[in-house]
Amino acid sequence: MLGCVIHGAGDLRVTELPVPVPGPGEALVAVRYGGVCGSDLHYWRHGGVGDFRLREPMVLGHEVVGTVVSYGAGATGPAPGTAVAVHPATPCGHCPECADGRPHVCRDTRYLGSAARFPHVQGGFAERIAVPAGQVRALPGGLAPRRAALAEPLSVALHAVRRAGEVSGRHVLVTGAGPIGCLVVAAAKTAGAARVTATDPVPEALGYAAVGGADTLVRADDPDDAGWPEEVDVAVEASGTAAGLDTCLRLVRRGGVVVQLGMLPPGQSPFAGNLLVSREIELRGAFRFGAEFDDALHLLAAKGEFDGLISAVVPVSGAEEAFALAADRVRSCKVLLEF
Repeated sequence: MLGCVIHGAGDLRVTELPVPVPGPGEALVAVRYGGVCGSDLHYWRHGGVGDFRLREPMVLGHEVVGTVVSYGAGATGPAPGTAVAVHPATPCGHCPECADGRPHVCRDTRYLGSAARFPHVQGGFAERIAVPAGQVRALPGGLAPRRAALAEPLSVALHAVRRAGEVSGRHVLVTGAGPIGCLVVAAAKTAGAARVTATDPVPEALGYAAVGGADTLVRADDPDDAGWPEEVDVAVEASGTAAGLDTCLRLVRRGGVVVQLGMLPPGQSPFAGNLLVSREIELRGAFRFGAEFDDALHLLAAKGEFDGLISAVVPVSGAEEAFALAADRVRSCKVLLEF
């Protein structure tokens, strides 16, 4: 079978891999679509994401949907042939974080296509994958697999908005209009935000933020843009840049909440820390997601406008082209690989 394997920065190979056999408790899934994520692009461009560096070849991908093929011993789940989405995380279930009901920050989790641990956890960009049966979710009625490929990034967005607390009736700022940022816009609107302002230096990216439901679009590189708000109630930093965090801290109201969602570069990042003190701002991190995965699937089933965020579907044989397209923010939002 074909799979997309990253060997180092700039070294992505579509190669033949052995078809896995599902072990005890596992499901074998035939992958149909896989979304190219920002973390996949970081592995491709830089050989790592944040503090997680490649130490061996790794199959990329964690945004995958497909159909159940079979099960290993003792495993049960949706019947073979059922269209499913795959939850990419396998928390350990017994660390302090898992015991506290926060498995998404489990200290010993396994996450598809992640170099956070060694040996790395091989990902979902392959024609067949074997995963714990508890991680497959049957698609709700009416949800096409193509749109369902957005479930993982939408879950990330839903979790970030929930980390912000109550947003109903409030003005929310989202810095960064990549795929995640656009989905944060949609998640905030779904949660009842009265107004959402999205910022980005790329006009085409702002166009996708409008698809997500943004009320105001601001060029992040233009301090004179008339759309800049005087202040906002909540800010979600989705660009993964120090400049984005600085914007959030300076525009959120006194006593407001800033959620850092974008993964900042490794090492130290400067930020306006004095504002946290003088304005008593709450700065919260948001990492991955938990139960939001099921919520995301139902939201996708109910709202067809999410289709507008999928800018291209590329056969797996053209993975290099798909990654280059996904990295070009002028030409794309969410790019899917088709298997």
